[in-house]
Amino acid sequence: MPLIMGMSVLLACQFLGELVARGLVLPVPGPVIGMVILLAGLMIRGKVPDSLRMTGEGLLRYLTLLFVPAGVGLMGHFELIGLDLWPILVTLVVSTAVTLAVTGWLLERLNRRQGGRS
Repeated sequence: MPLIMGMSVLLACQFLGELVARGLVLPVPGPVIGMVILLAGLMIRGKVPDSLRMTGEGLLRYLTLLFVPAGVGLMGHFELIGLDLWPILVTLVVSTAVTLAVTGWLLERLNRRQGGRS
């Protein structure tokens, strides 16, 4: 029963995210908005319910299986990817650098804020 409740919460958040994304015609995928809704709900609640924790751990255990279709897609479209290899590589390098920079900056700010309180 706890797994059903946890999965129901996840699917409900995804459904609400889809409704918001399509209703407001946002350029953000519904599941991303659903994760934000889930995060807000968990922050309001203050803790993760056991049913949701069990469901999340169960899904994470098999997360690697979700990469199989992507790997097959890469192999199936190898020539097409080869044609646009440089733009893909530049995009990967730049997006990784920006992500690292923003994460470092945010961590530094949070550490300063935490240090000021103690």
